[in-house]
Amino acid sequence: MVKTLRVDTSRPYDIKIGFSLLDRVGELCRETLPRAQKLAVVTDSNVQPLYLERVTNSLKQAGFQVLSLTVPAGEGAKCAEQLVMLWEKLMEFGMTRTDVVAALGGGVVGDLAGFAAATLLRGVDYVQIPTTLLAQVDSSVGGKVAIDLHAGKNLAGAFWQPSLVLIDPDCLSTLSDRTFSDGMAEVIKYGCIRDRAFFDLLDRCGGRAGVTEHIEEVIYTCCDIKRKVVLADERDTGERMVLNFGHTIGHAFELAGNYETWTHGQGVAAGMNWAAQIGVGLGVTPDIVEPIQTILEKYDLPIDIPCPWDTLTNAVLRDKKNLGGKINLIVLESLGHAVSYPVTFDQLLEQLESMREIRPWMC
Repeated sequence: MVKTLRVDTSRPYDIKIGFSLLDRVGELCRETLPRAQKLAVVTDSNVQPLYLERVTNSLKQAGFQVLSLTVPAGEGAKCAEQLVMLWEKLMEFGMTRTDVVAALGGGVVGDLAGFAAATLLRGVDYVQIPTTLLAQVDSSVGGKVAIDLHAGKNLAGAFWQPSLVLIDPDCLSTLSDRTFSDGMAEVIKYGCIRDRAFFDLLDRCGGRAGVTEHIEEVIYTCCDIKRKVVLADERDTGERMVLNFGHTIGHAFELAGNYETWTHGQGVAAGMNWAAQIGVGLGVTPDIVEPIQTILEKYDLPIDIPCPWDTLTNAVLRDKKNLGGKINLIVLESLGHAVSYPVTFDQLLEQLESMREIRPWMC
């Protein structure tokens, strides 16, 4: 059975969740995009041998002319050089404004292919086919697309809503435990910011095996929470900022490892722990640090990551939530309810320094 969520943004689209959806990609893309003739599938070197042939066969059976493009796996592919390569290959393919780009892979592929679609010919349709847990529950929904710069993560990008999101939970069976845990950081985040009962369910599941028994419910709940938040604030100027709980400091942790040592989920996990503690220090958050640390450890996620002080402070200063000299820090008023709390950089620095005092390895 396929579950569908309608996202009525400025460019409305459906999120479809169901086992074996990869075999129906062509049929569902044709229903949604009847005018398209050409469809370019962007994937990475890890996903390509697993799912590319299956997806392209389905697309060809639905009458699409198909181009396959493979980028290197890893965060390093989310760069200007790969973006330019996609632009050039898509134009050589003869793409028009009625044709389509499909992102088959995790968050890196979704961001990169989505940004290429948003900017090619001033915007062409694109389809998200996420194959990792992180992409299925978070990055494939909401229309944020971007590449990284040397200065930091996701600093060049756009808002460009997909035309369709197709989520096949079967894809998760091929993930390593580390990659699955990476996605669980974003899953746990949704419980922290909007749904205490969901947080408690994840806590009871206690690990990958337990979550897998509820995987459709988990994916649906995360997508539904994000859908509601995005509909209230599509352009990320208010309520949508709560989706970045743990990300302000988490991005610094990723940068400290040059986006290779630590995954996005690991950075966010440690960032949520730090954000919870900063919230306590600011007098906003009740003492809920222990349950957050406990659930992160159940899913093999870190609560601290070594990070040079300059890297930490510079990344925080460059954060996209830095508006008008203040940083809109996302903190928890209670477990299950996040708010945006404006602080000056000096106030945040004071909190970070107090945390550094008990972590001498941060220097």
